[in-house]
Amino acid sequence: MSHPLSDTEQHQPTYVVGRRAVEGKLVGVVIALPEPIAGELERWRASFGDPMAALVPPHITLITTTPAADWPSTIAHVREVASAQSSFTVTLKSTGTFRPLTPVVFINVTEGFDSCVDLHRRLQAGPLARDLEYPFHPHVTVAHDVSEANMDSAEVQLDDFEASFTVRTMGLYEHDVTGVWKLREELAFGQNATAGEKPGA
Repeated sequence: MSHPLSDTEQHQPTYVVGRRAVEGKLVGVVIALPEPIAGELERWRASFGDPMAALVPPHITLITTTPAADWPSTIAHVREVASAQSSFTVTLKSTGTFRPLTPVVFINVTEGFDSCVDLHRRLQAGPLARDLEYPFHPHVTVAHDVSEANMDSAEVQLDDFEASFTVRTMGLYEHDVTGVWKLREELAFGQNATAGEKPGA
């Protein structure tokens, strides 16, 4: 089932993306990394001088900065996708980079890559349909917009990184007027968002 979260919940994570507020409702959908994997990659990202390390918890983005003209329809759409999704395993292994197009070094998603792509395809439809500047490529960022030397270091030092975990949920985020990503719902896979039951139960 889905779990709506209030703004006052103590452990609500936030995502800061960019350095300015964006008008109107924008949404994002991400797979959060569990501990201790998240903590390890956060420390690595900080070690490369990335100021976003303390602000952006390690995650795999499924939908990023997408306008939502109809918020109720958007929530219903994301819930429907979650209810039809089964849990799957993600393995993170070795590094890659989007340079020279964008100054990013990341950990590759190997196992679970196709599941992430399929989830993205189903999410980026209906009320969230839009054309993307680049093809979707699931990954976990470990260095962004730092010096070339530090990006080189990230690519080399994490080349032997490997970790696996089971994905059972995804988070629906809203980009508020302050420029912060706030978690609105953590949606469990394979459950009816209204009744809290598995489809067909």
